[in-house]
Amino acid sequence: MEKQLVIHVEQLSKRFKNESALKNLNFSVRSGEIFGFLGPSGSGKTTTIKILTGQLAQTSGRAVVLGTPVEQINESIYEQVGIVTDNSGIYERITVYRNMKFFANILGVGKERIDFLLTRVGLFEHKDKIASKLSKGMTQRLVLARSLLHKPKVLFLDEPTSGLDPTTALAVHELLTELKESGTAIFLTTHNMDEATKLCDHVALLNDGVIVENGTPKALSLKYNLNKSYQILLKDKKEIILPHSDETGKKIKQWIASDELVTIHSNEPTLEKVFIELTGRNLL
Repeated sequence: MEKQLVIHVEQLSKRFKNESALKNLNFSVRSGEIFGFLGPSGSGKTTTIKILTGQLAQTSGRAVVLGTPVEQINESIYEQVGIVTDNSGIYERITVYRNMKFFANILGVGKERIDFLLTRVGLFEHKDKIASKLSKGMTQRLVLARSLLHKPKVLFLDEPTSGLDPTTALAVHELLTELKESGTAIFLTTHNMDEATKLCDHVALLNDGVIVENGTPKALSLKYNLNKSYQILLKDKKEIILPHSDETGKKIKQWIASDELVTIHSNEPTLEKVFIELTGRNLL
């Protein structure tokens, strides 16, 4: 069964006065897919989310979410969309649980869903804590849990694990993978290329408002693997890096025959290295 086209963007551009923030973007996202929109701060990631969620008008081009042009996004679309950004506020004077309960009542969601989500993001034991007392990471988790109350068809996540400890970030990754498998389309912005490699089915690399490359993380790593090599660990703990050649193949065969080979890994470039190769800049 072919996956539903959920987001479609053609020649999307945005200008602020005399500055171009986005330049002729083209991409699509389907149901049951995590799409990574990757680039450093200021590259246009958040601007794109604001356009796709109807918070900001594009200067030119076309964008459609769940079959609706972004210019016509209304309440019926928001009922099918979840959004997690830096601007996703919470009610600081009430508890974690009451924050969730307030939105659950609006969305017609039961207590079981609240308890499930608070448990999954590691906040159930903090459900009676006043929201203003939460750390930045805990606040992020609360906003994420709130955005999932209504089981959205599309989830927009702007740097969702920034500032989270590794254990909590892993729990969030597992939850996002489950959402994807249930059919949710996830539009994920991040400058964390390791996170994108683990999570994303497809990625677009964004630099100064321009998509400089796109594809699956594996395909991009292979495409830019111009100097093939292998990292080898032998039983005597010697680590060797050898080029892709007939001679290397013969050596590996000998080490296997003599049971000296412990591990062998191909050295494709990471997404971060691909990005630096394409743009000449780091991701911070």
